[in-house]
Amino acid sequence: MNEINETHNWIDVSVPLREGMVVWPKDIKIKIDHRRGSQNVESGTNSSLFMGVHTGTHMDAPRHFFAKGKSIDEMPFDTTIGPARVIEIADAVSIKENEIRQHNIRKGERILFKTRNSQRCWQDDNFVRDFVYLTREAARYLANTGVRLVGIDYLSVGSPLDPDTTSPDTHQLLLGAEIWLIEGLNLSPVSTGNYNLVCLPLKLIQTDGSPVRVILEPVFN
Repeated sequence: MNEINETHNWIDVSVPLREGMVVWPKDIKIKIDHRRGSQNVESGTNSSLFMGVHTGTHMDAPRHFFAKGKSIDEMPFDTTIGPARVIEIADAVSIKENEIRQHNIRKGERILFKTRNSQRCWQDDNFVRDFVYLTREAARYLANTGVRLVGIDYLSVGSPLDPDTTSPDTHQLLLGAEIWLIEGLNLSPVSTGNYNLVCLPLKLIQTDGSPVRVILEPVFN
């Protein structure tokens, strides 16, 4: 569930991590073990967490697809802290170049794409195969534009249904241009517009991704 901090208007657009939640097909299912040292409740709890780094709301580092790419602990802080723009996508199938060109995306921007995924896909603990994804042409346009960050509201920027495996993948186009990715957002409580973004991964050394907590603060011009 998304939460709003009424004092500062910060909106949590992360999905809750819990057992039984949807994960990418064949990925590790999340397991949370709430262990106590004894039956005495005052002895404290020492829980264990077992999951993949691409579970729920998470980030992809260039190393996710490039062996010599930057790892998640090498991400500059200003990649995910600062102004961001939420762009709502009307297309119910994919994020296409023609549609995003209309939004005058500029170099250095942090762009979060809100699609029908936010309202539709997070209602189901089963993987939704026909989620709205980013086309290769749109990814190439974003790479050429030089944005610094792209976010999407389901578990991948690319489509698992695309039969064309010979062309460069959207991940490769974006990560190869050192555009960092946030996947697994739930943008249902926010509208198109400008926000302040705060999102930090865990400091996992030499790792290709990490779970993240993502919060947005509306900017009223």
